[in-house]
Amino acid sequence: MNRPSMHSPSRTGPPLDAGLALCRPRLPPRAVAYVAHLLVGQPIQLRVTRPRRTKLGDHRPPGRGVTFHRITVNDDLNPYAFLTTLLHEIAHATSWQRHRLLGRRLAPHGREWKQEFGSILQPVVDEGIVPVTVKHALARYLLNPSARSCTDRGLVLALAEFDAPDATRIRVEDLAEETVFRADNGSLFRAGRMVRSRRQCFGIPSGSEYRVHGLVLVEPVRLAVGRAGDQDGRRQGGSGGSGRRARKSIVE
Repeated sequence: MNRPSMHSPSRTGPPLDAGLALCRPRLPPRAVAYVAHLLVGQPIQLRVTRPRRTKLGDHRPPGRGVTFHRITVNDDLNPYAFLTTLLHEIAHATSWQRHRLLGRRLAPHGREWKQEFGSILQPVVDEGIVPVTVKHALARYLLNPSARSCTDRGLVLALAEFDAPDATRIRVEDLAEETVFRADNGSLFRAGRMVRSRRQCFGIPSGSEYRVHGLVLVEPVRLAVGRAGDQDGRRQGGSGGSGRRARKSIVE
């Protein structure tokens, strides 16, 4: 369930001006006019929401009495991450408008969305709206846009350069094995080995095995040697994963 947003949706029509006004201070200054241009004539309602662990933004198409697209973006993103996420969601709305109204079935992140997202992002790359590091990362990402920009390593790291410093958090891929860390939901885990882009981790005290994406930010914690929870994590999980066969995947 999504957390309450700053504005409740209307079922009678999208308050476009209000949505753009909310987004304006969160966008790079040079991107404001471009975003406004993309929204002209589009039945899109924009909302800015509190941070969500599972997503940076989302799109819901018209339906169930609502005649417009609803787009939300988390309010804790830096300007360039906010812009990238917003354009990702706008591409969902405009590709839906372009193809679905003609009776075509659309995969959420299929060929039509990739083409639309690419055409929307290209001016951002070409016209110097973003810094050089982000520009190069977006250019590489455009070769094959994925459903989750937050799992594209090059793009995530380029965008993260503009985040506010946070010395308390570290990426899962940078943890040493056996490090105990706390996830955003407060749960404790013990870090195992990297398995491609994810790290094998074990819940404390359950020992359940998880695969956590290496780009996720977590908080390392210090536990005294021999503490019961840490012992349980080792005994039930182990670095070989012999405790629980079922693995759970954590991306965000």
